[in-house]
Amino acid sequence: MRILVTGSRGYIGTHLVDILKAEGHSVTGVDLDLFEGCEFDPSVAADKELKQDFRTLTAQQLEGHDCVMHLAAISNDPMGDLDPSITYSINRDGSIALAALAKKAGVSRFLFASSCSIYGKGEKLDLTEQDSLNPVSAYAESKIAAEKGIGEMGDNNFTVGFLRNATAYGYSPMLRIDLVVNNLLGCALSRGDIRIMSDGSPWRPLIHCRDIARAFVAFSKAPAEKIQNRPMNVGGNAENYQVRQVGDFVQKLVPNASVVYTGEVGNDPRNYRVSFDLLGAQLPEFSLQYTLEKGMEELHRKMVEHKFSLEDFTGDRYVRLRTLKHRMNRLSQEPVTA
Repeated sequence: MRILVTGSRGYIGTHLVDILKAEGHSVTGVDLDLFEGCEFDPSVAADKELKQDFRTLTAQQLEGHDCVMHLAAISNDPMGDLDPSITYSINRDGSIALAALAKKAGVSRFLFASSCSIYGKGEKLDLTEQDSLNPVSAYAESKIAAEKGIGEMGDNNFTVGFLRNATAYGYSPMLRIDLVVNNLLGCALSRGDIRIMSDGSPWRPLIHCRDIARAFVAFSKAPAEKIQNRPMNVGGNAENYQVRQVGDFVQKLVPNASVVYTGEVGNDPRNYRVSFDLLGAQLPEFSLQYTLEKGMEELHRKMVEHKFSLEDFTGDRYVRLRTLKHRMNRLSQEPVTA
């Protein structure tokens, strides 16, 4: 297949390009490369790379592709809250416009990176796709609106799929430490303590970033009727954890680090445990390759090999929000990648 990936130079996108090329697909990568210089390791390049705002793509650039995998976005709650108007412009308006352009260009499948964070403050445990959405951020609200707008375009000639991804973690050539698992492990290695900013009770569904990439590939191959306009939680039932459990895993890997509950975020409104039964029913051939323990062991090994330091932890390079603040002048016109 010919596949176009937006956010191809991002945390998940670098894995996705690698997997697609290994399977023999022709890959066009679209990425503004806003986080140039933040690489942790070299990554596999797309067959064709377009260094541009995905909102400036033309129908001609999309023609001939079988599938668009749309990852590019303002990529988490803190970044989304930095300037909500930019978040809505990119995550909502830009995504809907890209889907419309892809349909016009004859692309047959459009896959959108949504998020389990749209459940926000979960009203119950084991949330399904039919449960109410309680977004607590501009990021989550933008994802909900994009799902709705893109979903209205689906028809017999245009398959739209929505991957409501669990919270990402794990090693990537474009490492991020502004994610709960990666942050706690980086804190332990660089500071000698494990700083949990809540009381540790909130639930998070977790998924390795490479497993998200693998899910995109599975969605690209699935029969249209299995995914058509059907938002689907992406993760595994056994991979729901309370934050305090993540801290316990970190302490096993870094025994000398002590757990500290700072309580600075108070009663964290983001609390959701998610059911992934629909994914298992619709795409039974797909399963996660990583458990949290396996993924954390890999990340720990990579961080030790790189001699991950306090400077790495407190600097801008691996924290998207810190880098973004220095490059805000580019955001009103240009998108960023996860």
